Amino acid sequence: MFLSAEELTRAFGVDPYIAKTYVDRPVPVGNAYWRGRHLYIPPVTGYLFLPLFSDLCLRCGVPREGLLSEAHLTLAEAVLDSAARQESDGVDYGAHVLDCLEKARGVDLNPDLLEALRARFQTGEGPSCLHPRTPFPSLNRADTYLLSLCSISFGRDRIHAVTRAWHSLMPFFLVFDDLSDVREDMENGQENAFLEAGLTREGVERVMDVVDAGLSRVSELNPVLGGWLVAKRKSALVEERLGPLLGAG
Repeated sequence: MFLSAEELTRAFGVDPYIAKTYVDRPVPVGNAYWRGRHLYIPPVTGYLFLPLFSDLCLRCGVPREGLLSEAHLTLAEAVLDSAARQESDGVDYGAHVLDCLEKARGVDLNPDLLEALRARFQTGEGPSCLHPRTPFPSLNRADTYLLSLCSISFGRDRIHAVTRAWHSLMPFFLVFDDLSDVREDMENGQENAFLEAGLTREGVERVMDVVDAGLSRVSELNPVLGGWLVAKRKSALVEERLGPLLGAG
């Protein structure tokens, strides 16, 4: 299935220039994240988040020319390639973080953001200019993607808004990945937000509270995207799907 630029704009409210850039971009040769793919933005969440987050960044005041620059897109692809190799080749997550930090240093136009993220990856917290992480490690596992924004010059005053947008959008996609994989992750001892929450009804509520708070924030920035996400959330029937697995709580 092909997702057109017009569909990205109509269904998700994505800026037309951002939509066209992502849809028209060729698949990067040799990139593990796009291995086996023929479209840059196939209609699946692992790729759809790219134009969606870029649009949210634009709405947070990040310059469009920076978001669409070759430097940013190439760095983002390099970070995703590293993430895919970390997962497929069993590379230690810490080594993946160091790899991405080194890649970001090579094209750094935003030293404040780079230093803030470096501190976060080292300490788990980081300075107050960053929006707080979620309480579930599995929902923070994609945070290295934020290093791609170090290729764009924008003020320190925008960092909190941008990282808030990230931690508002990405839990939705990561939680629904975890929902699909919960049995497999339980058997294999893999990270999963529902398992981290204890796999109880109370735990499910805590996970979904993170998702719902994020949806509220996304809706403030992009009402069209927010409406699509809310509809997906309602149709997912999370509690019903997890019901047979839940313990007391």
